[in-house]
Amino acid sequence: MRYTDIAIIGGGLSGSIAAAMLGRAGISTVLIDPHESYPPDFRVEKLSGHVQVERFLKTGIAESVLRRATFAGENWIARFGRLLDKAPSRQFNILYDSLVNAVRDEIPVSVERICAKALAVETSPERQKITLSNDETISARLVVLANGLNVGLRHQLGIARKVVSACHSISIGFDVVPAGRNSFDFPALTYFSERPSDCIPYITLFPIGTRMRANLFVYRGFDDPWLRELRRAPAETLDAALPRLKRITGAFDIPGELKVRPVDLYVNDPRGQPGIVLVGDAFSTSCPVAGTGCDKVFTDVERLCNVYIPQWLSSDGMNAAKIAGFYADPVKQACDAWAAAKAFDFRSVSTATSPYWTAQRWARFIAWWAQGLLRPLGGAFDLEPNVLGHSSSSSSSSSRSSSSSSSPSLSSSA
Repeated sequence: MRYTDIAIIGGGLSGSIAAAMLGRAGISTVLIDPHESYPPDFRVEKLSGHVQVERFLKTGIAESVLRRATFAGENWIARFGRLLDKAPSRQFNILYDSLVNAVRDEIPVSVERICAKALAVETSPERQKITLSNDETISARLVVLANGLNVGLRHQLGIARKVVSACHSISIGFDVVPAGRNSFDFPALTYFSERPSDCIPYITLFPIGTRMRANLFVYRGFDDPWLRELRRAPAETLDAALPRLKRITGAFDIPGELKVRPVDLYVNDPRGQPGIVLVGDAFSTSCPVAGTGCDKVFTDVERLCNVYIPQWLSSDGMNAAKIAGFYADPVKQACDAWAAAKAFDFRSVSTATSPYWTAQRWARFIAWWAQGLLRPLGGAFDLEPNVLGHSSSSSSSSSRSSSSSSSPSLSSSA
């Protein structure tokens, strides 16, 4: 049996950041994940917005990681085939597996990494026992469950899940290449839907290395025939849904396959569980359309590793009452509430047809148009894309809630 203070189950973004932070703090930590190198996975593909990047910087590892990304300092904003603004941006574009592996490179050698799957967890107010697929057993004071969407261990522990919104949105990722020319005119682009009936909030295009990557978001059921048409004839289906997009992009082709990821919004309830704490998607999911996933990951891990774990280790035991303080943290709760509200607001502003939401769409269009007119005159007020719900920003509301407390902040998108 191996002994450690902290055992992290799951080596995705949240688990790997936690391992890097705890290792740098000199805390005895073991990271358990079945993959030596994180495999390709369609999730976060960019980190952006001032607040989000600042939140990542608070983890202490962001500068090295972001050097692996492709930076875009300007993002074009468009709708109805009209370019509204060439907005300054702070986008760091990187595929999820590259991001996670870059984070893993920041984990100190003092952190033991075990390439195995956690098969069972037994918890108690004192020490926790983890049984691994390689026949090893780990004894830890605290288990950090960071295994994302996997449900096996949570079912075993009796942790209940509340589904808030099934198939709330669908994310679609693919490469685009310009047709008949060498490159696109824009450095990065966010193009908003032309009609609520299309059920498309926006498409965002951004460079990763020499590739131009597209993330398309839709509000449809996973069995919607439209998705089958998109897979069969992606360029033609996209052109029918956003007929004026090519006024901005020019003609383009879609080579290769599409990655499609539906997202359920859910919250797990770990109350009453001693010895184990849930972070990231293991605790609750967020909507990729709103771009708040990484904000939640950074907030969870930063608060846990900088504030709570050092406190918990300074006294005996790891009972449920002690761990409850993390879930009640005001900075975490503010971030979670903001992300949940933004998920539903964005859906309404994209698809609802009531007078209120119709007015909201036009107000946002006019605001971007006015900003674009003022920018050459030096009078732009620099609305971040989150005003339209776009994922390339964090959120002004999140930054207000973070700055009103004494916490460090972070940021990102999942």
